[in-house]
Amino acid sequence: MRNTWFKTAATALAASVLLVGCGSDTSSSGDSGETSKEKTYQIGVSQFVQHASLDEAYKGFQEALKDKGINAKYDPQNAQGDQNNTLTISQNFVGKNVDLIFANSTPSAMGALTATKDSNKDIPIVFTSVTDPVAAELVESLEAPGGNITGTTDAHPDAIANSVKFMAEELGAKTIGTVYNSGEQNSIVQINMLKAEADKHGVKVVEASAATSADVKQATESLVGKADAFFIITDNTVVAALESVIMVANEKDIPLFVGELDSVGRGGFAAYGFSYHDIGYEAGEMAADILLNGKKPSELPVQYPQNLKLVINEKAAKEMGVELKEEWKSEAEFIK
Repeated sequence: MRNTWFKTAATALAASVLLVGCGSDTSSSGDSGETSKEKTYQIGVSQFVQHASLDEAYKGFQEALKDKGINAKYDPQNAQGDQNNTLTISQNFVGKNVDLIFANSTPSAMGALTATKDSNKDIPIVFTSVTDPVAAELVESLEAPGGNITGTTDAHPDAIANSVKFMAEELGAKTIGTVYNSGEQNSIVQINMLKAEADKHGVKVVEASAATSADVKQATESLVGKADAFFIITDNTVVAALESVIMVANEKDIPLFVGELDSVGRGGFAAYGFSYHDIGYEAGEMAADILLNGKKPSELPVQYPQNLKLVINEKAAKEMGVELKEEWKSEAEFIK
């Protein structure tokens, strides 16, 4: 009797599973019968400041979710370069109980993580444009993030090393001038890397700090006469006002190396960089894995950018008095 009962129960269970399976070819998102691809996901977008690179990362993120067939309603919020605003923005997202927070920059990610921890809500966070998520205490490690946060970084291991080597060996720079916001944790990490690489080549680094984008031009001017070349890292405050740096570099014939490719297009001389659209897209793919497949951020390793390349702006080179060398053509991509 017992065996017969189990067989009967198993048959009934299999039949019910079959019926459920025949009802839809997508995964269910709840008792309402709404499927994961039919659902409209609420996504809070926290961006530290508006500039071309972060804007491209956001576009890439949206494109990835669209390609995955995800219906999303975005709530984009900009902190206007004020770190205090990043926490307020994410606290509002937590209050709305969004399905996911997309944090576009280190300050934005830090604000999002603090807001979710303080509220004890396990809302998943996917970041991009973060230089060192471990040093920022966003994740426990790149391989195993832990907690409710993961994403993509904008720090290729070779970018700063290659940039300093080029300035020292190809441009003959003995002193590199840099402007950054000392309040941005991601910038401190890069400045330390810059100094370490400069030491290897016997190059001196001279610094100027800019607390806001309005301070960038004056900070850059303070380096004139002290620097053979300028190098602007991926500092959000300075990149937002990059035209001020370009103006000084053009007027004083000082080559301007930048930290990412969008800034080359804006008038920087050169960069070893990658596409911010790409790292935003990769972050979007991670978000899709969380929303559609039930993955936890802690299960998704932090990703580095791919396809590092040297890009040189021919027009900027002329403006800054840089003579283009024929041998650079074998390594670099030139834009006009």
